[in-house]
Amino acid sequence: MNFLSLTDTGQFNDIDSGLSLIFKHSTRCSISTMAFNRLKSGEDFPGVKVYYLDLLKFRPISDFISEKYHVEHESPQVLLLVDGKCVFHASHNAISNATLASEIRNVSLKITS
Repeated sequence: MNFLSLTDTGQFNDIDSGLSLIFKHSTRCSISTMAFNRLKSGEDFPGVKVYYLDLLKFRPISDFISEKYHVEHESPQVLLLVDGKCVFHASHNAISNATLASEIRNVSLKITS
C-alpha cells in the first residue's frame, strides 16, 4: 500500500475531495505496529488516497481530525472519508484489510448509484 505522509492541516483540502483513508499510528504501541504492518502488506485500494499520520510527531493533527470529523481519538485508528465526511472508522484489532476493502466497495457502490 502506498501511504502519503500527513504532516500539515493544509493537506485536508485534498483529503476532503473524493475518497481518502487516514491511518493514525503510534510508533510506540505494539498494537499500532501490528495494524500498520497488516495494512502495509495488504492490497492497494485503487482510487483511494491513503494517508499515514505519525501521532508522536503530529498529535495536533490527530486532535484536528477528531474535531473535524467528530470521531473520538484512538490509536491505532483508521478513518474512511468521502468528500470530507467520515463514513467509517475503526481502531485497534478491528483494523483489517478485509474490512477496509469491504467498506470501500460499499462506499464506491453508493457513490456510483
